[in-house]
Parts: sequence; structure tokens; C-alpha cells
Amino acid sequence: MMLVEETAPPAEALPVAGLRAHLRLGSGFAGGVDAAEDAALASFLRAAIAAIEARTGKVLLRRRFRMRIEDWREPECQPLPLAPVASVDEVVVTDRRGVERAVEAEAWRLVPDNQRPLLRGAGLSLPVVPAGGFVTITFTAGFGSGWEAIPPDLAHAVILLAAQYHDDRGAAGLGAALPFPVAALIERWRAVRVLTGRVAR
Repeated sequence: MMLVEETAPPAEALPVAGLRAHLRLGSGFAGGVDAAEDAALASFLRAAIAAIEARTGKVLLRRRFRMRIEDWREPECQPLPLAPVASVDEVVVTDRRGVERAVEAEAWRLVPDNQRPLLRGAGLSLPVVPAGGFVTITFTAGFGSGWEAIPPDLAHAVILLAAQYHDDRGAAGLGAALPFPVAALIERWRAVRVLTGRVAR
């Protein structure tokens, strides 16, 4: 499986002011100083978001992803590797010659789930993938477009982790392990990695 993030979290959705307040940083200095500091805080927030998403399988801020697979996990359904999934935007089957065919939306449906959403065939099975071909699924995932849509425990975990990154900047091994308070906050959101197995019926 190949998974590509097509869009990044929008800068305006990052809680830079919230992180600044948490760190008790002053403001009102020269514009260039504040701008540079805000850019650094935004980078710590992005790093914290990426770390927490990697450990939970949950997408915090809504954006688009593209997944390529060689065949379906099961003939009738395909687990999606991230949650929550807001929509499946496109399903394209490509044959061994590189000829693409968009699968009509009536042939599949999204089964939402907070742990393991599924792309399920509308009939008995999903469309057949030709030998030597592959499938590309484009989907939108995330709790919402704004920071307020993120569950409070995950949002607080991001702030705590970004603050740690700020305090430890320049230190060796940055991000190697999560601080205990952050790990405790995200524990209930951690996904069980079962995508290598068969889909339960």
C-alpha cells in the first residue's frame, strides 16, 4: 500500500495563539520577531500533529489522502488506514497498460467507523482489479476543518507535545518517545493494527 497526503493542515487552523499562551510567551515585539516566533510555533504544532496522528491512526485536521493498493483486502470491502473518513472522493482502477477507469459512485459506499472505516461494494463485491493493475482511492479524512472540531483530549495532547518540542528544541533524540501525559491522553484513540489480517464478517 502507498499512502500520500495530498493536502496539509491549513496554517489558519493551527492553534498558534493557544500554544503561545500555554508557553506564557510575550508578544508585541517587533513584527518580524513575532512572525518568526509564530512560524516556529506552527512548525512545532505540525510536528506534534504528525506524531500523534502516526500513533493513533486518527487525522486531526481534515485533508485529502490518496491510497494505492494492488488489490482489495477482501473482494467485498477494503479497510481504510485512517479515521475518521468524511468522504471517499474517487475510486480509480488502472490496468497494466496504465489505462485508468473511474469507478462509478453507485458501485461502492463508505462505511464510517472511528477505528476502521471501510469501502464496501454496493453489490456483492467491489469491482475486479485486472491482473497487474492497481486501485487508487482518494478520500478526505479528519475530525473537522477547525481546531474546535478536534476531541479535547487529542487537542490538549498536541499542545503539550508541541510545548515539549519547543522546550527541547535542538536536543538530540527529539520526538523519539512521547511524554507520559501525552501518551495517556491519546491511549484510548490508539488504533489496533489489524489491516494485515482478514476483515471480520
